[in-house]
Amino acid sequence: MGEFDRRIAGHRGGHNYNNNRKRRFREDDEFDRRPPRRQYQEPVHVKVRKQLLAIAESPLKKIDEEVQEIATIVADNYEDEEIRGNFFELALQLVVEQALKVPFVAAVVLAVNVKKPELAYEVLVRSATALNKHFDVGAWREVKLLLRFLGCLQAILNDEGVFPVLEELFSRAVDLQTASSDDGLGLEIVKIILLTIPYIMASSATGLEAFASDLLDKTDIIATAPRPLEALVDPYPSSEDDDTSHQAQSIISLLQRQLQIEAAQSWKLACIPRPWRTLPIDGGVNPMVPTKHSLPSIIVPSSVSAGARPQLPEMYFSVYADQDVETVPPTSNIASSILRDALVDTISILDYNRNATAKFLIDLDCYFAPETFVKRATPFDRLREVDEGKSTWKPEDVAVDAVFSQLLQLPTPEHKLVYYHAVLTESCKIAPAAIAPSLGRAIRFLYRNVDAMDLELEHRFLDWFSHHLSNFGFTWKWTEWVDDVELPLANPKKAFIVGALEKEIRLSFAQRIRGTLPEPYQALITEAKEKDTPDFKYNSDRTPYAPQAREVLRLLRAKASDSEIQVQLSSIESEASGLGIAEPLIPSTDAYMTAICFIGSKSLSHVLSCIERCKERLLALGSRSEAARRQIITSVMEYWSEKPGVGVNVVDKLLNYTILTPLSVINWALTDNIGTGRVLTLAHIYEMVASTMHKVTNRVRQIVIARNQAELPAEQKAMLDETLEKERSQMKELFATVEDSLTGVASGVVDEMAESRDQDTEGEALLRIWGGKWLRVFRRKMAVEESWIEGMLAKQPAEGNLLDAPDGGADETVEGNGIVEGQENWRGDGDVL
Repeated sequence: MGEFDRRIAGHRGGHNYNNNRKRRFREDDEFDRRPPRRQYQEPVHVKVRKQLLAIAESPLKKIDEEVQEIATIVADNYEDEEIRGNFFELALQLVVEQALKVPFVAAVVLAVNVKKPELAYEVLVRSATALNKHFDVGAWREVKLLLRFLGCLQAILNDEGVFPVLEELFSRAVDLQTASSDDGLGLEIVKIILLTIPYIMASSATGLEAFASDLLDKTDIIATAPRPLEALVDPYPSSEDDDTSHQAQSIISLLQRQLQIEAAQSWKLACIPRPWRTLPIDGGVNPMVPTKHSLPSIIVPSSVSAGARPQLPEMYFSVYADQDVETVPPTSNIASSILRDALVDTISILDYNRNATAKFLIDLDCYFAPETFVKRATPFDRLREVDEGKSTWKPEDVAVDAVFSQLLQLPTPEHKLVYYHAVLTESCKIAPAAIAPSLGRAIRFLYRNVDAMDLELEHRFLDWFSHHLSNFGFTWKWTEWVDDVELPLANPKKAFIVGALEKEIRLSFAQRIRGTLPEPYQALITEAKEKDTPDFKYNSDRTPYAPQAREVLRLLRAKASDSEIQVQLSSIESEASGLGIAEPLIPSTDAYMTAICFIGSKSLSHVLSCIERCKERLLALGSRSEAARRQIITSVMEYWSEKPGVGVNVVDKLLNYTILTPLSVINWALTDNIGTGRVLTLAHIYEMVASTMHKVTNRVRQIVIARNQAELPAEQKAMLDETLEKERSQMKELFATVEDSLTGVASGVVDEMAESRDQDTEGEALLRIWGGKWLRVFRRKMAVEESWIEGMLAKQPAEGNLLDAPDGGADETVEGNGIVEGQENWRGDGDVL
């Protein structure tokens, strides 16, 4: 009975509930009599694919073992057509899509060559075929990466290997430079040659020093020649009054000097990984002579194609240039160019996946030689403790520097600005301890140099800064800049602070932003900015024409007929005429447009709906009087005076509806309101003018692309040519208007400036600098557009395709620093991303 109770108690307590019988033998519990599970074995081709895709990604795996394992599997399964096909296809795909892995893919091919030379030769054949195709279409990045790949395989190539191809390329560059010293394609070809040489010299091939030196002697003439266009894309334009301006260097001249230094030092090239060193080929472990192959036929066309993207001089830009401890390679070291080039290619190629891009940036140290970098996330202060002679380069600084080099590239970056914003945001989320301090130092560098920076880059920095803060709770150490709050608005640093706070408010709301700021900044956010909806000024009887304007507002809300609204507007015009106002249409337009703004103040959809309903009347107002058309802009900007970014957005929509013309917007901003030039310090005015000019230039580009389509009927082409001539003429007129207005400010001959000269000499000097900065930006834009148009018109119709369409670049309209045009949340009551 006691035993029964114990068994029941044990069962209730949860013991032995799966075993109700008495255990008789130990084997009953220790041996499972069920049949074994079927084990899943991964197909070999899938295993090879996974291993090749992940090569060099993990710092925990030995790269030589990875290389040998992949090569062994591929060679041992040579007869398997699927494995061979996958290997060939994936190897070349990795070369042109994941630039950081090129040396490691080459190491696999070198290892395969030891076991199955015919496999390696097939890779060479396919590489040559792909290279010829990319030559034909002008895909120069792919050309560069494939040449780099072949350069890493120099040890298995007969005779001079890749050098004859480079010589042929150089002859094309000479032809292009002879035709025009400003030709960008010739410079790009020389840059490709210079970036290929280090990988050839880092390969296990020997005895190539003479070939490299000879080629360097030839490229020196082109690489070191001064170019007028470089002044247009200098991130720190020199000023006659500023002797401390930064001396930017062109990437191609920098490469030439760096390679000459390397040649003098016996081609150390310490940063380039050499995963082939452990392979049993010349110079490796247990050396043996590898099977060598002749390089398959590579034909460089006699007339090379410029490709889809115009080639312009590139300047080397770094946000870590003035630190007391080097966290990035100095420009005297070839590593600065090699690391930057591989990272820029990675960022540009993987634009469709910002998460993958960020992951590659974080894992940068996996893809270069050991000892190139310090340990990830090493604090800046600890770098001073690093032993002399060892590297102090931080991988996260090198990665962040590369992103900023593209974000702040002139004249336009390759991709939309918001992509680079997103890459930095994702990188910071993946590795906050490493990336956040690096970004902090980058921000401080850019802010310190905002006075000397190109105006367009100032605004890109402003856009990114406010957008980035919006993704991380709007937190920043504002106390560091507290002394600059007292500076005049004409000072670039004060203008930056004011512009950043305005854009933060657009991304959130004023009260929240106020809560993130120290006391000295509080005055920059007025109580009026905290109102969700600005007041309707005609609610006050002290405002002229208040009764009629309130009635217009009521009628618009009631969706009354135009005839009823016209009665009130006519009343305003009659009263204005009685008061001696020369343009009575102006006060009636003001009342009408202010009422529309008030009704549409709730959201973007509200204002668009109201504009749509009133479109015909607004169009008629503009056609009756240019002054009335500009009054529409004045009414919008006055209503949104505390949140000018919203006003700029509304003006942009009115341009889309053709209610406003580009010329009216430019004249309003740079003629009617130029005054002493203080308007040039306002971020929203630059945004308005730049966005308007981009609409005009983009339309001209679309017409050029359309007329360059192949097999276009003659009558359609003639019609497009006529339209192009008209639009191009209007574009030039618009740029001329901008230049006339800005020249007056830059030279100090504007009437208002002359009147105030005796009162504020320092302020006038700052405003003249602002005028010069604006002038430089729009002269560059005009030069770029004219160059692009001339280049496209010179192409054969078959070449002009949609690949040449503008990609947004620096002139992309980003509402509130990250909300792309067309999205809601335009008033600023929510976060982005």
